[in-house]
Amino acid sequence: MNLLKVSAPPHISTKNDTNVIMLDVIIALMPALIVGAYVFGYRAVLVVATCTISAVLFEYLWTKLMKLPTTIGDLSAVVSGIMLGFNLPPTAPLWMCIAGSFFMMIIVKAFFGGLGQNIVNPALAARVFLMASWPTRMIAFVSPFAKVPLISKIDAVTSPTALSIIKNGLEGEIPTYMELFLGNVSGCIGEVSAIALIIGFVYLLIRKVISWRIPVVFIGVTGLLSYAFGGNNGLFTGDFLFSILSGSLFLGAIFMATDYTTSPMTSLGQYIYAIGCGILVFIIRKWGGYPEGVSYAILLMNVATPLIDKITPPRKFGRRKAQ
Repeated sequence: MNLLKVSAPPHISTKNDTNVIMLDVIIALMPALIVGAYVFGYRAVLVVATCTISAVLFEYLWTKLMKLPTTIGDLSAVVSGIMLGFNLPPTAPLWMCIAGSFFMMIIVKAFFGGLGQNIVNPALAARVFLMASWPTRMIAFVSPFAKVPLISKIDAVTSPTALSIIKNGLEGEIPTYMELFLGNVSGCIGEVSAIALIIGFVYLLIRKVISWRIPVVFIGVTGLLSYAFGGNNGLFTGDFLFSILSGSLFLGAIFMATDYTTSPMTSLGQYIYAIGCGILVFIIRKWGGYPEGVSYAILLMNVATPLIDKITPPRKFGRRKAQ
């Protein structure tokens, strides 16, 4: 007697498994990596490579230690490593890259059950961990095209970012819109070029890896609030373009806030999530102690995602309306 096999939905077959999606993300990150390497030199490539290799190695060792199937073939560790490298300055010492990868892959990801089980974005959690542990190292930015030695001395190469100049009144020339757009500014390796990140965004949209909702709403809310309340001469005197082009807003909104595991499932939930991210970024930038607030905003909304999913359930089909 042949019995039907019963399994849980969904029952749709697709070629877009995890490694295909992760490969698309890696391809989308390449323009930003190329610009980062061009602006900051070989040291930027070394930082990203160290983060990526150590992330893959830690995941492999964990699966062997716990006698689990090897998962490095899904490329998620590669994506996490690149993301972590993008969130570091080119002066980051290699030992700090390895420490960040360990925290990211073991503490944030493996301890919670691996891919799809983490409650916050691993790369952003690692960035915050490194910021709390070695804050001086994490703000050791350099001027574009400055030569960074293999073993950098942070007191000799630091250069303030655009947001630091504005918020803290530091000495330095404020970058133009074009410099912010192209990447001719100080900052973390993967965040400096808006155009490179937009190219990656367009690619992900074409490949249908992500939707436009979270990035566009996140960036739009941050810009609108900065325009309405961010100026020093009353309402609607803030600089919209400067607020969205500076810092890690594009990197966070496009590649980190859209993480499948830590973002809401429904369209309404994604709108709520993105609006919350934008509001938090503005609040931290305006009144917080940090010139940049993207990492903290996304992590806070990651924690709120289960609640958002609970209050915005998908529509149920095949259910009779109550009379």
